[in-house]
Amino acid sequence: MTKVTCDLSISLDGYAAGHGQTEDRPFGEDGGDGWGSELHAWMEDPDERTWQMDRLAETKAFIMGRNMFGPVRGSWDRAWNGWWGDNPPYHAPVFVLTHHAREPQPMEGGTTFHFVTEGIAAAFKLAREVAGNGNISIHGGASTINQYLTAGLIDELRLRIVPITLGAGTRLFDGVPGLNLEQVDSRAGAAFTHVTYRVVR
Repeated sequence: MTKVTCDLSISLDGYAAGHGQTEDRPFGEDGGDGWGSELHAWMEDPDERTWQMDRLAETKAFIMGRNMFGPVRGSWDRAWNGWWGDNPPYHAPVFVLTHHAREPQPMEGGTTFHFVTEGIAAAFKLAREVAGNGNISIHGGASTINQYLTAGLIDELRLRIVPITLGAGTRLFDGVPGLNLEQVDSRAGAAFTHVTYRVVR
């Protein structure tokens, strides 16, 4: 049965990214130095990386916002195929929300980025069509996840809570009506706590 998930690293005050994203600072001002993001230091944890790759393998379609795809704003006036190099880790269709049309971008390893201009419902319909019985990930960033939470379309939140505060940026749950969450799993890493919640409807 298809499960709609999200997987996000957040600070103690709920921010998933700081302000000021650039090509050199993909997570903005988030307490790290460029790619050395404190929010994403879990990538150095072998157990968490294995867990993440296993979850990616279960996922057959991804949805992300344009800011997660890259720092390019406005029309597609420069070449940009994502942060992940020629072989992104998704190995499945990825639907990128944008206001500017662009042809699909196939990559190595089975990932194809599709650019959806008709909004979150259209992207979700496309993801359902290709996912079959596999999972769908609303993969980020926080603003995109908040829209899908508000629409009642997410079943499970997988959060890595990192013991820093950012004070500003893009925050999970901003503008989202009250939710009833059931904690179904938790475990501590070296510099984060991973908590999984089921959205109770």
